[in-house]
Amino acid sequence: MAGRVALVTGASRGLGAAAAVELARLGAHCVLVARTQGGLEETDDAIRRARAEAGITEEGGATLLPLDLVREAERIDMIGPSVVGRFGRLDILVHAAGALPRLTPVGHIQPKDWAEAIGVNLAAAWRLIRACDPPLRAAPAGRAVFVTDAVAAEPAAYWGLYGAGKAGMEHLARTWAAEVAGSGLRVNLFAPGPMRTRLRRAAFPGDDPAAPVAPAERAAALAALCLPTETRHGALVR
Repeated sequence: MAGRVALVTGASRGLGAAAAVELARLGAHCVLVARTQGGLEETDDAIRRARAEAGITEEGGATLLPLDLVREAERIDMIGPSVVGRFGRLDILVHAAGALPRLTPVGHIQPKDWAEAIGVNLAAAWRLIRACDPPLRAAPAGRAVFVTDAVAAEPAAYWGLYGAGKAGMEHLARTWAAEVAGSGLRVNLFAPGPMRTRLRRAAFPGDDPAAPVAPAERAAALAALCLPTETRHGALVR
């Protein structure tokens, strides 16, 4: 992936951070998007270590972009043009950011929780597609990956808001995939399954914290969907 530029949301922790580290280890320059500057700096440090271990001596590897996908949603519209303006290209989009609202009956969903969950899980995906479609289509081998969850297709009690956001995101991504069929752009969904993340701890506080796999153990499979040799398109990869 040397010379390629990847935009990764949710890059301050969890799967987003792990995916960014793996993409950078493979040679890509990653634009890291998340709310917290401190978390982004930790991912940047991890990227520097991974690149050094991989024998990559060139400077760079990451650009930090602190951004709240809900409260600063309109800034997403300029991400694609800004990345192209700075680096001359955008090859990869990974939307790994996710928001887990309080688990409640559908009739008890609060407007604040709705705005946060739909804003991150669905609306941000829409804005990212709008912003990144032109440069990704123009890339020699554009790749887009949206991180989803099994609950999108398998509704479960109290998971309605989270599942609705992910289901909507899946529909948008698959529709986009159909629209760009025939181009060099590949659009896929990735469902990593249970991982040791803060989001899972919030949902399942009684779980053994060491039981699910670490996000780093799923990062290689996600990064594989971003390789120039990837042929899958419009697929849900579990």
